[in-house]
Amino acid sequence: MRPDDWHLTDDPREFRKWAGGFLGSRPALHTVLLTVLDALCSRGRHLYSDEVPLFGVAHGEGGRAGAAFLHTPPFPLQVSPVGGEGAEALVARLAGVGHRLGGVSGEHGTAAGLAAAWQRRTGAGVRLVQRQRLYALGELSVPEPSPEGRARVAGVGDRALLMRWYDAFKEAVGQSAGQGAGPWADARIAQGGVTLWETAEGEAVSMAGVTPASAGQVRVAPVYTPERLRGRGYGGAVTAQVSRAPVAGGADHVLLFTDLANPTSNALYQRIGYRTVTDFAVWGFGD
Repeated sequence: MRPDDWHLTDDPREFRKWAGGFLGSRPALHTVLLTVLDALCSRGRHLYSDEVPLFGVAHGEGGRAGAAFLHTPPFPLQVSPVGGEGAEALVARLAGVGHRLGGVSGEHGTAAGLAAAWQRRTGAGVRLVQRQRLYALGELSVPEPSPEGRARVAGVGDRALLMRWYDAFKEAVGQSAGQGAGPWADARIAQGGVTLWETAEGEAVSMAGVTPASAGQVRVAPVYTPERLRGRGYGGAVTAQVSRAPVAGGADHVLLFTDLANPTSNALYQRIGYRTVTDFAVWGFGD
């Protein structure tokens, strides 16, 4: 593959025309690309920052897309699985147009290959930021015993709570970039995309979100329980409940990511019925 085989655009709708069929052919592996692309097309390309995003597709045999990426600064580059030759060509293409990267996120072999290629090309330091595991729901199993209380879909009256918890979640995972808490809460409330677990007394104690459906798949994110309330089963209960609705609605895949450094959450999601798809990694680039 040559660098010029990667075709670039800053228009998310053009990118969708080029890569939509390819991304939809393996929706689990491309879950982040699909959901971010949908959000940019529906809510504007400056959803995540004032910087202009960049998209790219590499065409394979017959002119069909064989690999794709999107980059919404200041987030890492998000890329589909691609071999070593494709990674080298992509890095050469991006470096050739002077595009800057702060990191890469993707299937673990792809991400490592791109990080190494970027270091060779630019001399920048690279570091492994996070190892992740992508899970897909098999047969849902509600944790027993279930904590007291019930699940309910968050509404307009929960907006302030969702904003606080969204900011707290981002701080907990070390994420400072992205859309503001207000727009995030408004979008999720409008789609019915956050479920709360509340006690018998009506106190909200945990939340789990779900992305809009795209190519037959949804992704559970974020899941958050305030630190003082952890260890009581609230997170598992609300995750099981938020996973149930897409299954009932006919989703082909219900997915979620975990941080492999957190054995508690990985064990919990497996008890609920989530099964490993593949591992991902996030690499950061420095000077």
